[in-house]
Amino acid sequence: MAAVLRFYADIGVDAVVGETALDHFNAPAPITPVRENVTPLLRPQSLPTLQQGAPANDLADITTLADLRAALEAFDGCALKATATRLVFADGNPAAKVMLVGEAPGGDEDRQGLPFVGRAGQLLDLMLAAIGLDRTKVYITNVIAWRPPGNRTPTPAEIQSCLPFVTRHIELINPDVMVCLGNVSVQTLLKTREGITRARGQWFDYPLPGRNLPALAMLHPAFLLRSPAFKRQAWADLQALRAVLVKP
Repeated sequence: MAAVLRFYADIGVDAVVGETALDHFNAPAPITPVRENVTPLLRPQSLPTLQQGAPANDLADITTLADLRAALEAFDGCALKATATRLVFADGNPAAKVMLVGEAPGGDEDRQGLPFVGRAGQLLDLMLAAIGLDRTKVYITNVIAWRPPGNRTPTPAEIQSCLPFVTRHIELINPDVMVCLGNVSVQTLLKTREGITRARGQWFDYPLPGRNLPALAMLHPAFLLRSPAFKRQAWADLQALRAVLVKP
């Protein structure tokens, strides 16, 4: 029983929906009532102001990480905040030359309030150590600040609601090199439609005020746990990152 519970926790099960199992194969088809002239619960004018662009402009006035965190804590424009345990802001050294941006927190991150502290985080630490880095020499955050239920992929609306915050986060850290870990981070920040297995290993220019920031697309450690055959490609990408860091 303990092993089963650990398995459920690892795959993101965090809620019980009934005392007895439901056989979905034999369950009767749901009846969808026909409703006419129903007023939508969410009118366009009641959408969060972030989706209308206002807070993105307001964030330009934020000049410290503490203020950015406070703005995220006060932000109610992302529905994930209501289902998460806590905000997952960042970890590492804000003065580091390397900034890593992942996708979204998982269960361990949600409980501890820090990014990359579960199994994927332990693998990330090993990957960094292989090229002489650790959390005192890098800065780590995610595109999404709250855990999606069941560790599902964030929706486009959730990504867009958090995007102004991670954009400002990158501007405040102003690193020498950025590493985008995983499909959500790569496609959102690097503006590419390529999947991560095709984009990985490529360098992109991420626009910052006055300059372009070199950004490397890399496989997410969680993907490597599921698909260890890709570790060879991940090692090649780490070597490419190290080559840039040691370049005079």
